[in-house]
Amino acid sequence: MNYIFFVIKAAVEDFKRNKTQTFLTSLGILIGVFAVVMLTALGLGLKKYIGDQFAALGKNTLFIAPGKILSGRSFNATSALTSIKFDNRDFIRLKRLKEIREISPIFSKQTTAKSEKKSEDSTILFASEAFFDINGFKIQKGRFFDKTDIDKKAKVVVLGPKIAEKLFGAVEAALDQKVSVNSVNFIVIGITESKGGGGFGGPDYDSYMFSPYTTGFIFNPEKNYSRFAIKFDESYSVSQVKEAIKKELLKRYDEDSFSLIEPADILSAVNSIFGVLNMVLVAIASISLLVGGIGIMNIMFVTVSDKTKEIGIRRAIGARKKDILVQFIIESTILSIFGGFLGLFLAFLGTLITQRFFPAYIDVTSVILALGVSSAIGIVFGVFPAKKAADLEPVEAIRYE
Repeated sequence: MNYIFFVIKAAVEDFKRNKTQTFLTSLGILIGVFAVVMLTALGLGLKKYIGDQFAALGKNTLFIAPGKILSGRSFNATSALTSIKFDNRDFIRLKRLKEIREISPIFSKQTTAKSEKKSEDSTILFASEAFFDINGFKIQKGRFFDKTDIDKKAKVVVLGPKIAEKLFGAVEAALDQKVSVNSVNFIVIGITESKGGGGFGGPDYDSYMFSPYTTGFIFNPEKNYSRFAIKFDESYSVSQVKEAIKKELLKRYDEDSFSLIEPADILSAVNSIFGVLNMVLVAIASISLLVGGIGIMNIMFVTVSDKTKEIGIRRAIGARKKDILVQFIIESTILSIFGGFLGLFLAFLGTLITQRFFPAYIDVTSVILALGVSSAIGIVFGVFPAKKAADLEPVEAIRYE
């Protein structure tokens, strides 16, 4: 054990004398560990973020969408584009179902929103007053539009906090102001609290504008809906509600023409997609670790050449092959661990900065994995130069110039 400590101390002293070389040798491991841990932290943060979004919807929420959106755990994005379009007849029939407590038809329009001084690209989503309760929105300033606004086809709009700030400089300044959408003026009656993700595959809800669906018929004369959001009575099971909705829609459409989707279904599909994506990104980042290992092996071969005479003297006075092998493996492992800790430190800093904008976090597993892999790389890539050093003949090594 004392011998191991002696070798470690000697290696550390040698690294201190060659700080630049030591840092550059460990740089590949540093970058690799940083990339792996940082990408894992972003993946975990994204998973939590999406989970929180759907958790706010509750268990008694359903979406009805055209086409077969979900196939197993994967999305079929083109299905909705080539399928049926819901209309007011569907809305009225579904609204009559005793299992459904609240329902909101939904359609949206990509547009440019204009205030007196600024213009911003945005999405205006048209829905009923029930939309906000179904999706768990909370108001920050003003109010949501209500049934009266729906009946009057009022040209009112509720803004997400991001689009409100972009158009008017501050959330407080947006209330009661005018927003122009395709030359149609809307009055801002409310600003939502920050909510984040679009829930049903759309962009950030904080950048949306919301208006009564009846008002939206100005832009949608066919009166078609892209989907329905539903909150059902908790006294009914999900299967009962699905069966009632399915029975009603089958009167007009084929079974493959629509999807009944629970938030858990979307969450499962999204997690599956991001799980695969995260694995691919981590695999790509791991190439840096491989490159770093090759760099360490290269430097250790150079070190063997530089220390050939020293190795010969040590062998001549009694050092075994095993001792030389252990010495070089320890040195390469220290280099890897040093790079691993630096990469981990930078990943922690990067995560702290990212948390101001996104809920990234580092778990214990990724830390242990990163340090374990970096240590393993040091051992694996240190074996070859260590074996070369151990196999040197003492006499030839001493005579080496």
